[in-house]
Amino acid sequence: MKKKFALSLLTACFISMNVYAAKPEVLGEYGDWTAYYYKDGRGSVCYMVSRPVKDEGKYSKRGDIYAVVTHRPNDKTFDVVNFDAGYAFKNGAAFTVKIGHNTVNSFFTEGEKAWTLNDETDKKMITLMKGGERMIVDGVSSKGTPTKDTYSLKGFTGAYKAISAKCKKK
Repeated sequence: MKKKFALSLLTACFISMNVYAAKPEVLGEYGDWTAYYYKDGRGSVCYMVSRPVKDEGKYSKRGDIYAVVTHRPNDKTFDVVNFDAGYAFKNGAAFTVKIGHNTVNSFFTEGEKAWTLNDETDKKMITLMKGGERMIVDGVSSKGTPTKDTYSLKGFTGAYKAISAKCKKK
């Protein structure tokens, strides 16, 4: 199941990418997270991905669901956190992440993806994810369907170290 997901995720992630992108290399599997690396026409890209261990909501159809952390050293961007909900978000709908007793709601949504609003929120998310056991993500689809996805953070720190080492994050 994990390998099938990785293949479908890679296909989805890279269809719209630069034509110079190379096939991603798996840096390793760390618990419930997998770390990847590739080079495109602009340089190195390292990222890590996980699927939720549980997804809830009264929906009839939903695409792939995953969380991603990306480093792009040539663009000087590190720790970029985003989520793919597997459905189009409702315009202006709230998107919330809970890790332990902490709630983060500084996100914007576009299509099926949710992104943090700024670098400070990315850094906060990374810190919380490193120290957490699970992450609960709440969103609302364009049809008004609320969803709740639970991610395991087991292996997060190992995958993070792998992408940081490969893409020279200090």
